[in-house]
Amino acid sequence: MNLKDEYNKAFVDDLALKLSAKASFFDKKSFVKSIINDKWEQRELKDRVKCISHQINKHLQLTYKDQIKILSEVALHYKGLPAFVFPDFVEQFGLNDFTTSINAMEIFTQQSTAEFAIRPFIEKHPDKSMKQMILWSKSKNHHLRRLSSEGCRPRLPWASPLREFINDPSPCLPILENLKNDDSEYVRKSVANHLNDISKDHPEIVLNFGNNWHGKSSNTNWIVKHALRTLLKKGDKKALAIFGLNDANELEVENLKLSHKEIKIGDFLFFNFDVVNQSIKERATRLEYKVDYVKASGIRSSKVFQISEFTIKANSYKTFKRKQWFKQLSTRVHYPGIHKITLIINGEEKSSIELELKP
Repeated sequence: MNLKDEYNKAFVDDLALKLSAKASFFDKKSFVKSIINDKWEQRELKDRVKCISHQINKHLQLTYKDQIKILSEVALHYKGLPAFVFPDFVEQFGLNDFTTSINAMEIFTQQSTAEFAIRPFIEKHPDKSMKQMILWSKSKNHHLRRLSSEGCRPRLPWASPLREFINDPSPCLPILENLKNDDSEYVRKSVANHLNDISKDHPEIVLNFGNNWHGKSSNTNWIVKHALRTLLKKGDKKALAIFGLNDANELEVENLKLSHKEIKIGDFLFFNFDVVNQSIKERATRLEYKVDYVKASGIRSSKVFQISEFTIKANSYKTFKRKQWFKQLSTRVHYPGIHKITLIINGEEKSSIELELKP
C-alpha cells in the first residue's frame, strides 16, 4: 500500500464523525464529498493532507483558537501518518497566532510530528521560534526534544530548506548541545541527521563537534558516527582521524577478481579480494567500495558502499566476497557501458577493476 492510501474514504468518514461530535453544526456529508471526489485518486500524499486541512477549515467555521481546541481533542484519536493532518492545519492557518499554534504543535507532535509545521514559523518569527526550540530541547517529553532538533534541520527531507541555517547554522547549535547525551535514540538520531545536514555546508563545525563529543559516552559516540557519515564516505581524513581510521599506509587490496567481466542489466556478479596488512602492527580498518555507474549521458557517476570496519592483525590478510546487483530500481536506472569497482581502505582508493554492462 502506498503511504498516501492511509488517507482514504474510511479515514475521512471517521474524521468527519469525530469532528461532528465536537461541533454539532459540522456538515459531515459535505465535508466527505468535498474531499472524496474525482480528483482524489490523482492526489499525492502531501496534496491529500492539504486538501483535508483546507476542508476542515472551511467546514469548521469558527475562530482559529476554537478550531484548535476541537482539533486538539480529535487528534488524540490518531497516531502516526494519519495524525499528520493536524500539524499541517497549524502550518496552513496558524502563522498569525504564534502562541496558539505553538501550544497546538506541542500536542500534535506527540501523535505524529510537527517537524514540517514549525518551519514556516521559524522563517516568519525566527527569534521567538528558536527560543521556543531551546525550551523544547530541555523538555521532559522526548517528542518535544526531538522536534527541537528535527524542526530546524537545514536540509530536512520532504521540506523546503531553511536557507538562513544553511548559510549560518549557529542558532541551532545550542539545541544540539543540549541533546548530545539524550537517552532517547529517537532524539539522538535527529541530532545526528541534523549534524549531517550541517556537514554538507560547514564540515569544520561538525568535525569540531565530533572531536569534542567522541569518547565522552556511548550516546555521543553513536551520534558522532552517524553525524559524520557523509564526510566518512567522502574519505575526509579529519573525520576518519576521529575514529583512528585515517592511515591507509601498508594496508592493501590484492587478488581483486570478478565472477564475470560482462553481464546484462538486471543481473548480478560477485567480486572477491583480500585486504592485506603489511605492517608489523594491528590496524583499524574501514573498508568500502565505489561503483562508477554509466549515466544516460555516457559520463560516470559514483556511489560509495560501506562493507565493514574491523581490526586486522599484523602481517595478515582477510578475504572478502561481495555481490553487486545491476537491476533497475526507481532510485537508480542502469545504462550499458564500462563500469568500474574500486576498493577503498581508510578513505584511500587501493585497487580497481572494470566490467561491461550490456543491454
